[in-house]
Amino acid sequence: MSNKCKVRIYVLADDYAGYNSPFLAQHGLSLLLSIESSNSKKLNILYDTGTYSKPILFNMKLLKIKPSVIDLVVLSHCHYDHTGGLAGLLEKIGKDSVLVIAHPDIFRPHLVLDPMIRHVGVPEKCRREIIEKLGGRIMLIKEPFKLGPGIYYSGEIEVTIEYEKADTRFYTILNGRLVKDYVRDEVSIAISTNKGLVIITGCSHPGIISIINHFQKVTKMNEIRTIIGGLHLINASDEKINKVLKDLDKLNVKELYLGHCTGLKAEARFMEVYGDKFKKLHSGMIIEL
Repeated sequence: MSNKCKVRIYVLADDYAGYNSPFLAQHGLSLLLSIESSNSKKLNILYDTGTYSKPILFNMKLLKIKPSVIDLVVLSHCHYDHTGGLAGLLEKIGKDSVLVIAHPDIFRPHLVLDPMIRHVGVPEKCRREIIEKLGGRIMLIKEPFKLGPGIYYSGEIEVTIEYEKADTRFYTILNGRLVKDYVRDEVSIAISTNKGLVIITGCSHPGIISIINHFQKVTKMNEIRTIIGGLHLINASDEKINKVLKDLDKLNVKELYLGHCTGLKAEARFMEVYGDKFKKLHSGMIIEL
């Protein structure tokens, strides 16, 4: 495949700020993907927007990044800790039109019932009409497609691994009834580099192995260089964590940059197995690939 990209990733938000760090942490994830394709064209993609925009803008200032450099926004899924900063960031980007790409179901009602009913989807401050008023041109797309040369949007991801077909604590409303919601709106990004695919994921609700399988089909590339993001193993059993590790090994995944919802126990196991090929994400981190 001729389209091989160079990638610089800025961690604008993560649950961890790092040791002795000037950067701010928050519950959530936000990554700026600065991608240079083989034809030397550059694309700056904001992937997720955390819970709040202010800590992200603070971190961007420390990193000497102006919000106006953002070309488009991709939202991984509906959860407030991935969408809550969108309106505040669009306001500072200050453009008449910024593409905001997500799954068609992202604005659905999304609830938890325990310990009491609570909406945990896209927050009120980022409802669709507010985003459009701030210049967000919303594109809701279910199918995979290329965002640019060597840059792939996953579209909806089928769960293909049996142990990743877990139950859910989330609900939505369908025809006036509460029904279980399996967060099928989660989308990821894959980038082709000269050492294989780099996969960017928000929470990996479909499961990281299912996500890898999906991109191998979409891109026709089998070599996986790097996984970056959250794996949502925070409450996973030792058995499930070990199954994920075994399958990552089978897929010959070379390095991991993990944080947010991955969980301390899972991160400790990944560090044990991957050694210095595992890095814990933190706000302010810069990843060069």
